[in-house]
Amino acid sequence: MKPTLGYDAYLGLDIGKTKIHACLLLKERQPKQKVIANTPDGHQTLLEWLSRHQVERLHGCLEATSTYGHGIAKRLHQTGYSVSIANPKAVHAYAESRLSRTKTDAVDARLIAEFCRDLKPTLWTPPPPEVETLQSLTRRHQALVRMIGQEQNRLDTTTPELVDEITSHIAFMEQQQTAVLEKIQAHIDQHPNLKQQQAHLGSIPGIGLPTAALILSEIGDWQTFGSARQLAAYSGLTPQEKSSGTSIRGKTRLCKLGNARLRKALFFPALCLLRWNQPIRDWREQLLGRGKTKRQVVGAVMHKLIRWVFGVLHSGKPFDPAIDFVIQPADSTQTA
Repeated sequence: MKPTLGYDAYLGLDIGKTKIHACLLLKERQPKQKVIANTPDGHQTLLEWLSRHQVERLHGCLEATSTYGHGIAKRLHQTGYSVSIANPKAVHAYAESRLSRTKTDAVDARLIAEFCRDLKPTLWTPPPPEVETLQSLTRRHQALVRMIGQEQNRLDTTTPELVDEITSHIAFMEQQQTAVLEKIQAHIDQHPNLKQQQAHLGSIPGIGLPTAALILSEIGDWQTFGSARQLAAYSGLTPQEKSSGTSIRGKTRLCKLGNARLRKALFFPALCLLRWNQPIRDWREQLLGRGKTKRQVVGAVMHKLIRWVFGVLHSGKPFDPAIDFVIQPADSTQTA
């Protein structure tokens, strides 16, 4: 979704767990600052503050940090304001271009407002409620997987007195993990569109139903992506080249500026394809023969997978090996 012109004001929000620092840029007026609680009551206070300043056409912006900013972003969107959730690296690069040295919450809020005014970042649309719930469930499952791994690592180095306690904790979290997986599938089964999309993604080699659920939750509304390349860019799976003049010739690699969770979800399916899928193994040999490294080959397969994901979602049909496994020797995928 592209931003529209003619905004009355730009709002920068520096999000914290308990507080939000806001900076409002008004035409031909001094910037206005306000601090509110990051609660529903605080969000309402911000809306009333904007109303007192007679703001109608507003473009607000916040950084994509954790989930602390989702509540205020949704309230602004529901009120009819335009909202962008910017990549923190983009805001940081903007700050460096301004030679900004001071860093406080108030300064950051103004910087985000100026970033919004000057660069007009892409507008954000909240995901459908069923996708938002799915995302909460899949991220809880990922958190449990990480915690189980951490406890298993501790079990290898702990003292004998703590072995039973850690073992019991692992068993408890594994039960929670199973319960969350059941909730995820039950939620998908309640929504025919999610169930059909999960089945279509699950038809792609290397992608099981749990991975399909994770991919759906992180993509959100896939129709916001106009092409497979846009989805690949959102995933951080587009190539990044580093070269300058005649002396700098860096290796082409993944840009990794997109959704890290989505990128991670495709890593093990890519390894599975490289090990067990003959068409992909043949393609791997072509890429290696053209001088690609093993890491670049894995990236290329991940890029191929995200394009297949877009293909089955866009067509509304399961994966077709007769079509999708046709990989030309001169395939242009160059991700790493």
